[in-house]
Amino acid sequence: MRRLGYFAWLFPALLAAQETVAPTVNEKVGSSRGADKGGFNIVQNWELGYRFASVGGDRGKYQSDVNFGKGIRLLGSSFTANSKTGKGKWLDEFVLSTQGLGNDPYEAATVRLQKNRWYRYDLLWRQNDYRNPGLVVSNGTHLQDTTRRWQDHDLTLMPQTHFRVRAGYSRVKENGAALTTEQLFDSRSNVFTIFRNIARQFDDYRVGADADFLGMRLTVQKRWSFYKEDTQDGPGQGIGFSRQQPYRGQTGGWMGNLYGERRWIVVNGRFTYASTVGDFVQNESAIGLDRFGAAANRQVLVRGRGNRPVTSGDFTVTLLPGARVSVINHTSASNTRMVGNNSYQQFDNSTFSYSTLAFESLSLRLMTNATDVRLRVSKKLDFVGGFRYSERRIRSVENGFSPGSPWFGVSAEQFNTTKAGVVGVNWLAGKNFRVHAESEFGTNDNPFTPVSLRDYHSVRARAQYRAKKFSLGGAYADNYNANSIAITAYSSRARSYSGEGSWSAKSWVSVDGAWSKLHTDTAGGINFFAGAPRAALISGLESIYVSNLHAVNAGARFALKNYADLYLGYSITKDTGDGRGSLAAQPTAAGHVFYNVQTFPLTFQSPLARVSVRLTDKLRWNAGWQYYGYREQFGVLGLNQGYRANTGYTSLLWAF
Repeated sequence: MRRLGYFAWLFPALLAAQETVAPTVNEKVGSSRGADKGGFNIVQNWELGYRFASVGGDRGKYQSDVNFGKGIRLLGSSFTANSKTGKGKWLDEFVLSTQGLGNDPYEAATVRLQKNRWYRYDLLWRQNDYRNPGLVVSNGTHLQDTTRRWQDHDLTLMPQTHFRVRAGYSRVKENGAALTTEQLFDSRSNVFTIFRNIARQFDDYRVGADADFLGMRLTVQKRWSFYKEDTQDGPGQGIGFSRQQPYRGQTGGWMGNLYGERRWIVVNGRFTYASTVGDFVQNESAIGLDRFGAAANRQVLVRGRGNRPVTSGDFTVTLLPGARVSVINHTSASNTRMVGNNSYQQFDNSTFSYSTLAFESLSLRLMTNATDVRLRVSKKLDFVGGFRYSERRIRSVENGFSPGSPWFGVSAEQFNTTKAGVVGVNWLAGKNFRVHAESEFGTNDNPFTPVSLRDYHSVRARAQYRAKKFSLGGAYADNYNANSIAITAYSSRARSYSGEGSWSAKSWVSVDGAWSKLHTDTAGGINFFAGAPRAALISGLESIYVSNLHAVNAGARFALKNYADLYLGYSITKDTGDGRGSLAAQPTAAGHVFYNVQTFPLTFQSPLARVSVRLTDKLRWNAGWQYYGYREQFGVLGLNQGYRANTGYTSLLWAF
């Protein structure tokens, strides 16, 4: 009875992060030692099954969050072949693993080929179907349905020697359709609904080498990257809108790293340089009506060629003068410049008026230094102290097309410095009980934006107890920032509490899970234009956001006499906001909109169950169910998103 009472207390409060219901995990088929075939030892398993899903409510929101559908899938697979002697003719290792192949929204595959001392090849392929229903207040005019594919290829020659040659290639490609809107001419005129054909591609080539000598390791790499954007907008709904915005960019860069260690010193230095050149043009034309109903005809041309060289380097030295003291100093510097002859030109074809803006350069320089000292008082207690210093400079120059332009030679420059101190302690309070606590406090003398750090502090603490059959842990963090610049004041605070635990009650049952609470509140002043018939400046209001996010994840596993395995899980996330149960009417429309978005109470929960039954040594039958429930207590302008979905699968997991 005492154990039962302990279990009842532990289960709801400290339960582990939840798994997804499929693919089946932690269940093995076949011999763990595999089977010998043709000089290789082979270990493999394959899970083929059928997914089902039933969705009610806001299907677009479900597709944005979860997006599992129906159909046959290769839910997961793992295949490993290793040479028994390590002297295969062409390869000594072949590894293949997959997940979600066959039209899951999240698919992945990895391959590794290796011949000892000669080569190693790694492939990672992923595909994600991304759907975004857009803002609920857009009445269906903001949508996105795209597919993104990644592939990474890495080849290492002579991987087990002191000199290794590396080469690689990566590609990211995104395609799909979208709807967006564009409002032109003035604040109360045409709003065009625009079809968008998204087409983006990124290619990266790299080659380099590693060398080990005199107790040091040197790494050098050269990269070439290419990006192109061929997204097209239009034609728009209404009288007429179209936009072409092709972009071509390429980056060449170098990276070098040197690492070495001796008895009492460790050094690590890195240097990177990248230079990006981009050519772009945007041609936009629109024909519509202004707020008075008069015809409007506008053409916008944005064009230019930009160069962005980025140089960065950092150097870390660790000194170990004795067994009880260590000193770490880290220095880094980076310089980013954006230069070019970019310009914005706007033509009003009705009045034949013309306006232009030009951009010349923007540069950012950052230098930082951090020193940490660790003092070990005893085997159970040590202290950490440190100091951080950073200096940042931002400089911009705008030029017109000629010395007579009003923007010719206009420049601006800003500096700021940040100073911060860090203290911490690590304490082994008992045989199985550890405590860690640290705090950082700092100030910035000239923050650039309202949300930048100015006077801030953070506190973090964690305690953990581990025994043979169970473990308990808890953590607390508090981050606070107060800022005030010429535009407005701003403050933010985030506090988090968390606990986690696990317990192996018997050899056939275990439970684990976690609980957390995150409180966030921000407040900042805002100025905006609103009102009719003429818009007026409104000031003195605040942008406020309050969130109180609670999350519990629970899980229990049962092994039933080596014939079946059962997993039960439950996850709930709830944001209680600032405590209000409903929206209250506001005296003005603007006030109602701001009051409506100051908090966002919602609930998301997902229970699941999975069973795996052993049919033979090489075959298991699996089935699972998972429920997704999402509900907003109140949404933007009273439009709430919510859905209910029952998903699940049945599958066979086998080895042959």
